[in-house]
Amino acid sequence: MRKMVDCRDHPSEMHCTLVIAGEEEEVVRAATEHAVSVHGHADSPELREQIRASLKDEAPQHA
Repeated sequence: MRKMVDCRDHPSEMHCTLVIAGEEEEVVRAATEHAVSVHGHADSPELREQIRASLKDEAPQHA
């Protein structure tokens, strides 16, 4: 099952609306890079665990 993380679930002054979806490790990696480069967080094991804990299952897309 693909996972997703949505910046709207973590309000910020930037009002970021980015959604990242994919395999769990891909999402954790991309969300960490986004949190560091856009939101100014420090890359740390704690940040990665917070991101991992906030992952949701992606809703299936119907054609």
